Amino acid sequence: MNKKQKKMLYRIIISSILWLFFSFLKVEGILKFILFMIPYYIIGYDILKKAFKGILKKQVFDENFLMAIATIGAILLKDYREGVAVMLFYQIGELFQSYAVGKSRKNISELMDIRPDYANVKIDGEWEKVDPDEVEIGTLIEVKPGEKIPIDGKVVSGTASLNTSALTGESKPAQVKEGDEVLSGCINLDGLLYIQTTKEFTESTVSKILDLVENASSRKSKSEDFISKFARYYTPAVCYSALFLAFVPPVVSLVLKVDPQWSQWIFRALTFLVISCPCALVISIPLSFFAGIGACSHEGILVKGSNYLEALSKCDTMVFDKTGTLTKGVFEVSEIKVNQGTREQLIEYAALAESYSSHPISLSLMKAYGKEMDKNRISQIEEISGHGIKAIVDGNRILAGNQLLMEKYQIPYKKEEVDSTIVYVSCNQQYLGAILISDVIKPTSSQAIQQLKKNGIKKTVMLTGDQKKVAIDVARELNIDCTYSQLLPDQKVEKVEALLKEQSKDGKLAFVGDGINDAPVLSRADIGIAMGALGSDAAIEAADVVLMDDDPLKIVQAMRISRKCIRIVYENIVFAIGIKGICLILGALGFANMWMAIFADVGVMVIAVLNAIRVLYTGGYHGKK
Repeated sequence: MNKKQKKMLYRIIISSILWLFFSFLKVEGILKFILFMIPYYIIGYDILKKAFKGILKKQVFDENFLMAIATIGAILLKDYREGVAVMLFYQIGELFQSYAVGKSRKNISELMDIRPDYANVKIDGEWEKVDPDEVEIGTLIEVKPGEKIPIDGKVVSGTASLNTSALTGESKPAQVKEGDEVLSGCINLDGLLYIQTTKEFTESTVSKILDLVENASSRKSKSEDFISKFARYYTPAVCYSALFLAFVPPVVSLVLKVDPQWSQWIFRALTFLVISCPCALVISIPLSFFAGIGACSHEGILVKGSNYLEALSKCDTMVFDKTGTLTKGVFEVSEIKVNQGTREQLIEYAALAESYSSHPISLSLMKAYGKEMDKNRISQIEEISGHGIKAIVDGNRILAGNQLLMEKYQIPYKKEEVDSTIVYVSCNQQYLGAILISDVIKPTSSQAIQQLKKNGIKKTVMLTGDQKKVAIDVARELNIDCTYSQLLPDQKVEKVEALLKEQSKDGKLAFVGDGINDAPVLSRADIGIAMGALGSDAAIEAADVVLMDDDPLKIVQAMRISRKCIRIVYENIVFAIGIKGICLILGALGFANMWMAIFADVGVMVIAVLNAIRVLYTGGYHGKK
């Protein structure tokens, strides 16, 4: 418990003892009033103060106002014991709720405790701790065992095991060595690492994760908006209903010359007010979504808002990019087919033309070339989206790309019919040959597609810029329902828009991608899901959900969490409104006393909050798989 919660606990204990003691004293009149006002003030002074401030600010209709009116009314009717009891049990419920919410926030904060406090930088020959914000790109930093990697970079020397669980949800340590890329937020478990930074702190993985999580609450779901609007109209409505209940029946009785029973009707109205408090809905619904986003974060799934969590629960069509999403995106040159010139010349021209690109295919060409790139030999590089690269190498115009590039520049080439990605190369309008590059399907892709279909995904689609035969073979192996190949980025958007038109009214379409050319499609889909570890910054920015370890199975996990979260939200809405509705009717008819009112308010709130926190225990949270 924090200091504030402990203070409230002491107030509850003292008030309870005084309330019980005074309840057994046989005193009447003004003395009884004075005695019961002592525990009432101890337990309720903050509620009265908040209610008074709310009236001054013209924000009257909240739970503090309802509690103040109900308890003061009971005291004016000389029901001192029940007036104090209502306030006492309300504060007990508030303490339970505060503790439960605080505990869930603490758990989520611990999971996201990845912000580095410092970076070790060499200044004047000595290693010093500096603020990560002050470290520039290209700076050499030292990371000792037990320290967090403060900024994204590349290992210059050293080997180590890294704890990546805060980023990816993966408990198994990752091994890194010289030349490997490392992400900020990971913890160095054993070796000494020297890392050259490749990004500024504000652009590093840890900063982006924290920004996504911190801003997630600003994007509200329809359920949260409904509760906000509901509370706005519901509270004034019940206040006016209570006023009607207190005065209209007695006035009608007076007109009919019957005993008006003022105290009975006013007591019913006060009971009605206590029952009506919308705390259970107002607190538990946002908490459910907060817990859902926290559970996803623990699994290495970053959800940018509760609206996306809600949309994900309704998803019935899943559209995938191929390279880097369903396949590893780790390409290797498998065959070189020479048409003119030599094998060495073919791979050299292709590698030099692609040397400014970070695309996996480009990296595989540079790896196959195996020599240091002399970029002084290269000029006038132009990337032609969906086609390939045009560059001047040693004064020669080199084209390296797919068959669309050859056709665009009217190069007579030999079309290769193979199950690989093909890079066709030409020099000064002369076709030199083709380089065959193979990709590998991720080991979890097939299982992910299978699980998604079991979890209610009615249609799976693959969109790729790759060759038709390659795309068909991958789709057949993964049991994907429909595939479209040789697509340019704008054509992927067109396909997604066509699929959106086919969607059912309640269904949602999600697109999963990783490349910079996927950013437009990620933005256009109902839910954009980006591969975060290998994915481009543009794709991550455009996406609504980010998978930190590029594992397609995490999509299944995200859907499970989102559906459990929405199920609990609906349970709380039905439970809270149902119980309150029944108790309000019983209160208006005189069958509900203040004790039932306390249960309808405090009891329902505590049950709803505890139910909301169950979301945290979905999908491996706290070690439960």
